[in-house]
Amino acid sequence: MDTPDTLQSAVADETLRTTRRDDENGGTLTVVDFGERVTAHLDVVGDTAIVVADDRQFEFDICEEMTDLSVNDGMLRIGA
Repeated sequence: MDTPDTLQSAVADETLRTTRRDDENGGTLTVVDFGERVTAHLDVVGDTAIVVADDRQFEFDICEEMTDLSVNDGMLRIGA
């Protein structure tokens, strides 16, 4: 599973600090770090994930591959 385009663009522009992909139990885990001291929230509306990190908002479509979406300590986890 690829990182959603909206998040890839922000990483390329250095808006986001890091992304990382690891194999986890035969799947893929993508972690997006919004930075230190950033409060991030995740909402799901239909098939759209909306992440608000301080004054920034990122939206992306949730695909069938995504089995886990969560935010913890300013990091978005996307499991597939």
